Amino acid sequence: MLWKSVVGKLWMTIIGLVALILMILGVFLLPYIDVYHFKNSYDVKRLFIFTGIVGFSLTTVFAFFLFYKITQPLRMLKKAADRIRKGEYNTDGLNIRSTDEIGELAHTFSHMAKEMQVTIQDLNHEKEHLSSILRSMTDAVITFDAEGKVVLANPRGEDILRAWNDLSWDGDMAEREDDSFHIPEPLIALFQAVLETRSDLTDKVHVQQGVFSVVMAPLHSQESVRGAVAVLRDVTEEVKLEKLRKDFVANVSHEIRTPLSMLQGYSEALMDDIAASPEERQELVQVIHDESLRMGRLVKDLLDLARMEAGHIEMQHESVQVDQLIQRVYRKFAVLAKERDIQLLLEAPSVPMILEAADEDRLEQVLTNLLDNAFRHTNAGLQILLSAGYTETSKGRMLVLKIADQGQGIPSEDVPFIFERFYKADKARTRGANGGTGLGLAIVKNIVDAHHATIAVQSTVGQGTTFTITFPVEI
Repeated sequence: MLWKSVVGKLWMTIIGLVALILMILGVFLLPYIDVYHFKNSYDVKRLFIFTGIVGFSLTTVFAFFLFYKITQPLRMLKKAADRIRKGEYNTDGLNIRSTDEIGELAHTFSHMAKEMQVTIQDLNHEKEHLSSILRSMTDAVITFDAEGKVVLANPRGEDILRAWNDLSWDGDMAEREDDSFHIPEPLIALFQAVLETRSDLTDKVHVQQGVFSVVMAPLHSQESVRGAVAVLRDVTEEVKLEKLRKDFVANVSHEIRTPLSMLQGYSEALMDDIAASPEERQELVQVIHDESLRMGRLVKDLLDLARMEAGHIEMQHESVQVDQLIQRVYRKFAVLAKERDIQLLLEAPSVPMILEAADEDRLEQVLTNLLDNAFRHTNAGLQILLSAGYTETSKGRMLVLKIADQGQGIPSEDVPFIFERFYKADKARTRGANGGTGLGLAIVKNIVDAHHATIAVQSTVGQGTTFTITFPVEI
């Protein structure tokens, strides 16, 4: 509305002043007007009307002049402010050349918009930089507010939140309608401790089979704590490797200590001339020889396993006739089976079975280790089956080798760990003179992996164990 604008109010004020001045002039000048110069009073009225119209016209022209000089720059400033409100900081269209206060205001406004644009760009760059860092982090970063709601999380943090929220928890988490926006149950105790102590805290969180190292720090806002940020790292493998390292050192020490003790004891017996006859001395020497061979096998297996796990395993890939290989292994163990009264069976198709890229010596080592374990844990009168054949899968044609025995079997809780070094399914078992080194299955697993194959175990206590190796026919 015109009368609501600055120019409208100014215009109405000028009109009012002009009308007031004309009325005052009319009141004071009317007695001095010579009525004889006018034919009648109508001419006097017409003079005043004409004067009023001229004054109104002049004030209107003056008002429109002010409208152009004042209102137009203000409208341009208003449009520029609207563009800035929408996020458009370009003020090139704000072309006001006036040198008065409005011109100075427009210049200051344009400078402010440019400075704001630079500031917003810097903030966006910092935000994108921070977002890129968070996205590229392998650790999970999650920010919570004071109520425990998730404010920000990088992709790894979102994955952990999604996985943990799919689990069933006891306590307060079960009562929440939407767990995805709240702190997970394993972090609640640490979160509350951080809010109370207002200091950084570190802890390890166990979730099912996983272990996470959590570092949580408070987010300060003046005198209060407005939330906390947590950095989570999956240290499951590190904890597992540390446990394996400790177990490995303990097992190696145990495995080496036993033959060393026997070597020391029997050698001291020889030095003290305890053996009274040549037969006794020969028996002591034979024990020393057997234990030295056992230590040699242990060291050799340790070196082989270390080279395999370091990726330095030497593989001679060539075409291998598996049917001839299993026949040779069968004949090698046939004599041992007859001596121990164990029935060794061989099942294989009559057609040739060929692997295009495999190491024949390594495959023979795999079959030898598995059959050696089968004979060691199978009693007399039972049987061991060595079989081979083809099968069709979604990944193509596969060659399957199986070694099945009717021995003691492996408890189900021990099956996932039998390929670890020195792992014993039978905790009370002691190794005899011809016992294994405890590294055979670990070596088998590495050789099978090197052939891009898989090995699986099925076992029932008291009924036997079956090892199944699946090779891709063509790699």
